[in-house]
Amino acid sequence: MTRHQVAIIGSGNIGTDLLEKIRQLSDSLEVAVMVGIDPDSAGLARARGAGIATTSDGIDGLLAMPQFERLSLVFDATSAAAHARNSAAIEGRGITMIDLTPAAIGPYVIPSVNLDEHLEATNVNMVTCGGQATVPVVAAISSVTPVAYAEIVASISSASAGPGTRANIDEFTETTSAAITAVGRARAGKAIIVLNPADPPLLMRDTVFALVEHADEDAIRAAVETVVAEVAEYVPGFRLKQAVQFDLVEHEYVPALDSPFAGTKVSVFLEVEGAGHHLPPFAGNLDIMTSAAMRTAERIVAKRGVAA
Repeated sequence: MTRHQVAIIGSGNIGTDLLEKIRQLSDSLEVAVMVGIDPDSAGLARARGAGIATTSDGIDGLLAMPQFERLSLVFDATSAAAHARNSAAIEGRGITMIDLTPAAIGPYVIPSVNLDEHLEATNVNMVTCGGQATVPVVAAISSVTPVAYAEIVASISSASAGPGTRANIDEFTETTSAAITAVGRARAGKAIIVLNPADPPLLMRDTVFALVEHADEDAIRAAVETVVAEVAEYVPGFRLKQAVQFDLVEHEYVPALDSPFAGTKVSVFLEVEGAGHHLPPFAGNLDIMTSAAMRTAERIVAKRGVAA
């Protein structure tokens, strides 16, 4: 089978983990180019060691390479600010960009929720690690009953938060909050990220709180369990930490709704363990991003058919 040629922009933790995932797991994708800005980066060295073409001249270096004309997809694992420039440089060249930053230039994509709607988009945004972990749960609850408000808390090991993650914390909360409403279909949403300094590092933990007026507990529980199993198909370390919980709420003021709320609070507790392709298992926050990006890319090229 001829595999589709792809490039990865960003030779840090996320880009390097994505490189290893594609090399080890994908039957339809092949990394043709690894792009960075530091000629001495470990990610570029790893790519060169695997016989993959590299450039340390960023997007300009990629555009000048002969491999560029053969690319089907470009993954961007840089930063929200860098993606704006990279996207502008690629736009109109017939190459799909898969954005692993919180730039949100293209539509939000959560593979288990709305990937089929965006298979022909030229730029898709993978939201954030917290979004990939929690928005499927919000969407599952919304499929049973309207969600008035959803709040998610993503707790990740500080050891897995590199410079890019730390520089994009504001974008993380904004993009994740927007995806909670746009993809999760909650009326209002809020996202919080916690960098946990525990040593030894802890696995990624995510909590979803959803306020619903009418709770069919069995239906909600079944919907959540179903979507967790769907995400686990491409993120094997994704799991429920404990059973879904339900608590009555009586006229509690909710700032995001600017009104009191009466109904049920649904609480879902999740854990994400990384697969260890490049990063340690505690870096589930990075693993879920690269896993979701690879699943998205494979579905996009499958729709196109076999590469020439």
